[in-house]
Amino acid sequence: MYRTDKHIYAVGIVILLTASLPGCAKPPTRVQTSSEAPASAPIRPGGLRRNPGKIGSLNLFYGPGGKEHQPAGKFTFVKEDKEGSSPKFEVVDGQGVHWKVKLGEETKSETAATRLMWAAGYFVDEDYYLPEIRVEKMPKLERGRQYVSKGGVVHGVRLERKIKGQKKAENWSWFKNPYVGTKELDGLKIMMALMNNWDLKEVNNAIYEEAGAEPRYVVSDLGATFGRTGNPLVRSKDNLRDYRKTKFIQKVRTEDVDFYLSSRPFFLTAVDVPKYVTRTKMQDIVKHISRTHAKWLGGVLGQLSTEQLRDCFRASGYSQTEVTGFTKVVQGRIADLNRL
Repeated sequence: MYRTDKHIYAVGIVILLTASLPGCAKPPTRVQTSSEAPASAPIRPGGLRRNPGKIGSLNLFYGPGGKEHQPAGKFTFVKEDKEGSSPKFEVVDGQGVHWKVKLGEETKSETAATRLMWAAGYFVDEDYYLPEIRVEKMPKLERGRQYVSKGGVVHGVRLERKIKGQKKAENWSWFKNPYVGTKELDGLKIMMALMNNWDLKEVNNAIYEEAGAEPRYVVSDLGATFGRTGNPLVRSKDNLRDYRKTKFIQKVRTEDVDFYLSSRPFFLTAVDVPKYVTRTKMQDIVKHISRTHAKWLGGVLGQLSTEQLRDCFRASGYSQTEVTGFTKVVQGRIADLNRL
């Protein structure tokens, strides 16, 4: 059925009327700047970022888990994970270590993103990419069957190591947390813009707890990266052509900087007001970032060598052409930060 002008007009009326309902009004245009931390907020940067040490000596091929934690040997199926948009399941290896296996288009981008984040000092999951693994007792999956072939061979996998004793306590918000106003949080926001992460929902932010350790604030899903931000009709992930065409810095002022991040849905979908408002608000996450904090992050990332950046993408299963392309874009964005 074709939409008539009356249909479109009716949708527009619904949008305007719904937006006027209590609780759905458009928020004020002024947003809290990164320097406006709540007066009573406890500042504990150690729970958001660690000192990465000598950044130039970090091994970005193996990432935060190192060579000693890389997956190897026999894997046995445990259960399918039906949460989220990507097909996933859990396995256990011969040493009793449990792994979450993700399939689909986020496997490479997420592996690369965790390495780059870790190099900047942020807490991330221990992720590894393997072109294929063999899984014993592999059943027929409800999602992702196309990635599994005869004999339990699974193709193009990202494996996330489950840390013994670590548990997810809750989710955290970009707008209300103990780190508002710190360079560590501003740096994390810039990392999202640098990698074009368009999926900044609160459910993708986790607070990890472990006995004897300070709670860690982590962006636990980094798959929607290295593509193009935008509404569902144009956005992408793990796409070098789209990534290199996008812009990074949107506006520079005396004290702060706006970065590009588009997440507002197509306007006709605004009948789902909560989703429309949430997605639109995500764009504010990378606005009004302290210019001083942006230059600080540029100095941190500027210590990475070309070979280290290439290792991020080599470890993630990209072709040599893709490794070179992604590395050049990331280097260009780091240079932009250092020119502020």
